[in-house]
Amino acid sequence: MPQIFRRGANSLARASIVIAPVLMIATGAGVWAVWWSPYMTRVNVALDQPVPFSHEHHVSGLGIDCRYCHTTAEFSSTAGLPPTETCMTCHSQVWTDAPVLEPVRESWRTGRPLQWNRVHDLPDFVFFDHGIHVQKGIGCATCHGRVDQMPLTRKENTLWMKWCLDCHSNPEKKIRPKEEVFDMAYQPPPNQDQFGRELVSKYNVHTERLKDCSMCHR
Repeated sequence: MPQIFRRGANSLARASIVIAPVLMIATGAGVWAVWWSPYMTRVNVALDQPVPFSHEHHVSGLGIDCRYCHTTAEFSSTAGLPPTETCMTCHSQVWTDAPVLEPVRESWRTGRPLQWNRVHDLPDFVFFDHGIHVQKGIGCATCHGRVDQMPLTRKENTLWMKWCLDCHSNPEKKIRPKEEVFDMAYQPPPNQDQFGRELVSKYNVHTERLKDCSMCHR
């Protein structure tokens, strides 16, 4: 009876024992790399906007407080976007003919709001209350990063479930005094763990509920 396989098939079989695991590992590593890449997370990707608004200029340069534009950040579930009227408070007097601000002036003339592209956009199945985080001592920069240093706004963190749970599991590592929430340059003290536990107790943070599914999924 003639042989079904040639002698070279033995070498091929031995090679496949090595090649198959290598391919599996390489495929897994590739999927992992793509999953955590800016292509998927959109971290550090500045989106196109109708106006290239610079937080760096307005916050660091002009010293405008977050709450001047995001008026509902402290007490509402959403931080809110400033209406055109807020922009025109200043820009009816300064940079009145700047071409880059023509969309703002057109919005003012027509009454049609600017259509901003959301940088921080959670899925519809996630409930997030902006105000409660502020009231419990979570700073703007904790989630949004140093927007005061961003010429164009971008995501600093993924805001994925794992990232949120890291904070919900150990809130004492991120919490700060309420009066420091809007300080972009705030630095935690060397004894943050102990100080954080004191603030968790002071602000009545219910740590036993922070990892409850219904906290974010309702």
